[in-house]
Amino acid sequence: MISIPPIPDRQRPMLRFLLVLSVASMVGLQGWRTLLNNFAVEWAHLDGNHMGIVQSVREIPGFLALLAVWAMLLVREHRLSALSILVLGIGVGLTGFFPSFPGLVATTMLMSFGFHYYETTNQSLTLQYFDPSTAPLVLGAIRSLSAATNIAVGIMVFVMSSFLDYRMMFLVVGALVVVVGTWGMGQNPVDHQLTPQRKDMVFRWEYRLFYFLTFMAGARRQIFIAFSVFLLVKVFGFSVREVTVLFVLNNAVSYFAAPRVGKAIVRFGERRVLTVEYAGMVLIFLAYALTRSRWIAAGLYVADNLLFNFTMAIRTYFQKVADQQDIAPSMAVGFTINHIAAVILPAVGGVLWVVDYRIPFLAASGLSMISLLAVQFIPSGPGPTDTILNPKS
Repeated sequence: MISIPPIPDRQRPMLRFLLVLSVASMVGLQGWRTLLNNFAVEWAHLDGNHMGIVQSVREIPGFLALLAVWAMLLVREHRLSALSILVLGIGVGLTGFFPSFPGLVATTMLMSFGFHYYETTNQSLTLQYFDPSTAPLVLGAIRSLSAATNIAVGIMVFVMSSFLDYRMMFLVVGALVVVVGTWGMGQNPVDHQLTPQRKDMVFRWEYRLFYFLTFMAGARRQIFIAFSVFLLVKVFGFSVREVTVLFVLNNAVSYFAAPRVGKAIVRFGERRVLTVEYAGMVLIFLAYALTRSRWIAAGLYVADNLLFNFTMAIRTYFQKVADQQDIAPSMAVGFTINHIAAVILPAVGGVLWVVDYRIPFLAASGLSMISLLAVQFIPSGPGPTDTILNPKS
């Protein structure tokens, strides 16, 4: 099902490098996410406001992703990718040893630095190495492979939960990620024919729509990450095994859907794809707030995750309007913009949760409506973007 588009031989080492490291990234993140909510409730005894703070802390490294621009002055971009995977694995492996609020804050910060810096370099390298007609297909393939990895992680956690405690499960997941990060440090997949990237910060008025959509996507995403599974565990009483089964189902859907989303971007263009996403999100977040059925809530989570695949269209839109040498620094800046709201919203949402758990979801519905209006400024149709927002016009 995972279809890799034809690419020149000189680009294949980078594709292989990104695929392997993306698998490791998903092993670490999915293992951590699968275990976190039940670990937090059962071992660390956290409530909604504590979880909101933990999730806000998780986004601080994403907010600081712009520092990757200066890190690349010292470390080549692909080396930074591999080093980030190493840090991710160490952070995940240590999580189970600190079942407390301060412990979760510290280990979450560590693993998050690894995850977010890898994602910054991963997106940058993908847009640098593959042209606008190929990049959506590569992004779709990476998401599909990541979904397959998440299924495997879900099955692994489901099995391990029968005979291992949380401490050992976190340790096993983290060790697997560390092994791949160590492998990545020994690789050199660079294509020296590519346009050199700027080594300074890039923030251009011409990219304002990309910045705004990225900001709003971060706000919407954090409501989803911080509170959707917590809703299932805290309000509807889902067990760790039920959450694991739900994650497996989620990723089975994404495995088949992600490549098709990439093809849809090529065929229909970013505007139509993002319109479908945000129209769906308005309804889904409203339904989160209103439903009293645990199974409807679970179905909404699957639909929410399915539409999350559509966000790759924001990056492919940027690829069409950007100068080639701006991609690496702009991905770092974009990640920081994405996490401005992400640092604040989970903590604020945690406080609002205590008042009424429905409030964060109603707010997310409103944010999705604003995003739906904003994407209408993207020119419709596939192919290269020709717009006043394009600095090359």
